[in-house]
Amino acid sequence: MKRCPECGRDYNDDSMSFCLDDGSELLFGPAVSVPPAVAGGALSSADEPQTAILHSTAAPGEAPTRAQLHTTEQTAIFPGGAEAEPRESLGGLAEKQSFSANRAAKPLIATVVAVAVLVGGFFGYRYFSPIKQIESIAVMPFENKSGNADVEYLSDGMTETLINSLSQIPNLNVKARSTVFRYKGKEFDLKKIAAELNVQAILTGQVVQRGDQMTLNLELIDAKTENVLWGNKYERKASDLVSLQSEIARDVSSKLKSKLSNAEVASVEKTYTANSEAYQLYLQGRYHLNKRQIPELEKAVVFFKQAIEKDPNYALAYSGLADTYSVIPSRGDFRPKEYMPQSKQAALKALELDPNLAEAHTSLAQFIFYYEYDFAGAEKSYKKAIELNPNYAGAHQWYSLLLAQSGRHDEANREITKAIELDPFSFPINGVSYFQLIFAGRFDEALLQAKKRNELFPNEWEFRMFNTRVYAEQGKYDQAVEEYLLAAKAIKDFKPENITKLKEAYEKGGWDGYGRMHQEIRLEELNAKQAKDPNGYVKALDFASAYAWGKDKDKTIEYLNKAYDERERNLLELKVNRAWDFVRDDPRFKELVKRVGIPE
Repeated sequence: MKRCPECGRDYNDDSMSFCLDDGSELLFGPAVSVPPAVAGGALSSADEPQTAILHSTAAPGEAPTRAQLHTTEQTAIFPGGAEAEPRESLGGLAEKQSFSANRAAKPLIATVVAVAVLVGGFFGYRYFSPIKQIESIAVMPFENKSGNADVEYLSDGMTETLINSLSQIPNLNVKARSTVFRYKGKEFDLKKIAAELNVQAILTGQVVQRGDQMTLNLELIDAKTENVLWGNKYERKASDLVSLQSEIARDVSSKLKSKLSNAEVASVEKTYTANSEAYQLYLQGRYHLNKRQIPELEKAVVFFKQAIEKDPNYALAYSGLADTYSVIPSRGDFRPKEYMPQSKQAALKALELDPNLAEAHTSLAQFIFYYEYDFAGAEKSYKKAIELNPNYAGAHQWYSLLLAQSGRHDEANREITKAIELDPFSFPINGVSYFQLIFAGRFDEALLQAKKRNELFPNEWEFRMFNTRVYAEQGKYDQAVEEYLLAAKAIKDFKPENITKLKEAYEKGGWDGYGRMHQEIRLEELNAKQAKDPNGYVKALDFASAYAWGKDKDKTIEYLNKAYDERERNLLELKVNRAWDFVRDDPRFKELVKRVGIPE
């Protein structure tokens, strides 16, 4: 145990020699104040200060060199050779030095000064010169070594929590969850991962849970040399999970940045609940939310609600619940009116409990934008979230969509570029990047982005559909039809006879003939879905898009208005989606754009 004599901070790491807060030399044991020396006498052993042990850089077996300033009763020797005036002895008499004695002493004095300067300079450089700090890190998915898949949520959740904690550190680029989880379950090639993610350090971890006992092993690795910079083993009870997570965040952050303000330390170590059961339920909720499939989202709602029951003041659990309700309408035929108001209620509760929670501001922005169609209000909330956590990739992603759908393409590009920097392997972020390029009319770049996304997430149907849209908007109809038919072949439920119909329609009637056949086939599919469940919900925008293929203005505008009544989120694309160009001059369409509130 070492302690700083200035601020009193204790350090468990015995290899550290200087305080991270004020740079003072650390001492073994408690610091002892040193009384003034009595001339002609020696300090008793009880009054001697503890020796500060510097980290030795000598080779094994070599004794560390110690520099000492030599003083006499007559003259104090200072660096640079300055001398103080002779002082009186105990008897009050000034002791005179002979000329020859001074001459003899000067070589010795010069030698001592030189040694002091050299050694002092070495240690000053070694310990007080600026050290290059880590500016980018990837926290790899912790491995579940418990032999029980049911606790997978724990290793995943601890990883995500640590990522979120470290993202609070200013000027530290922390790769987002969806990017690092791309490597989950795979063998780590550290140098390759570091190159792909452009990071200086990688943190790995292994979690073992046996009953109520939990063990976590961590290693911080230099991505360039693959040397272990730091490692630690934590053994705790599951009931201590919350405090353990805070301890881990503090330990790792201290290895990444040598100086953090008190406010930054508090932000990194912050826990949102003291209830271990609530925390574990929250982790399970996030685990299912991240899967983004309807059955998993339904499970996420249950776990978040259970976490809130355990701790009604758990702001993060309310934010997770808000996110889940917001996602559900985008994952199938679910009415926004049934879910989005619940998302708002949960987001507002989260902000009531913690006004500085970036996730909650983003959750609220989602409701304001996608349900209330309030561009200005949503922008304010997105910007607040980014201000609170500049490393929150999701906030940059969603804010970029608002900017793009407002026609502010340069600003949108800056935000999505930042999101990709933080989360380069995110499936939705790479998709948003494609659509923004389409909205901005940067078609060649959109094709390249579609190719890149398909390399990251191979999906034949989606890739071909992306290409279809670009070629259609470029007026390259031969390529557009070819890509669409290839996409149709990759769709399991697409009828082979419809592929033949579309091909023949294009050969006979060109792009307009192809569009009319496309409308016919699509309406048949949608009507069949509606007939199967008369009380079910089929998106109005799907009908509007089908009628747009056949350039049916009346029906298109009719269903666009129905989409407005249902508050469907893709209606916000009215200004930038070229599918609506054929009705753009219609007064009814202009009135709809005005009601939606899209900035001019």
